[in-house]
Amino acid sequence: MDVLSILKKMQQEVVDYSVTMDGQREEGVEPSLFRTIHVHFTLSGPNLEASKVQRAIDLSMTKYCSVAKTLEPTCKISYDFELK
Repeated sequence: MDVLSILKKMQQEVVDYSVTMDGQREEGVEPSLFRTIHVHFTLSGPNLEASKVQRAIDLSMTKYCSVAKTLEPTCKISYDFELK
């Protein structure tokens, strides 16, 4: 939701938005913590600017996402995006 809110403030119209994630957990221990997570954002909309989308995602993942901040000490989180 942070990404969409930030893009709206940047006057970027998003008509479709999806997020997929893939992660790896520790093996052989309970509870098994996530070691790596990759987040892939897919967005579409008229005239979306890649630089603004990148900035919105960067802000969300590094500043506003409480889940990412909670996992940060034990998990490497990467992310990317594609515009359709």
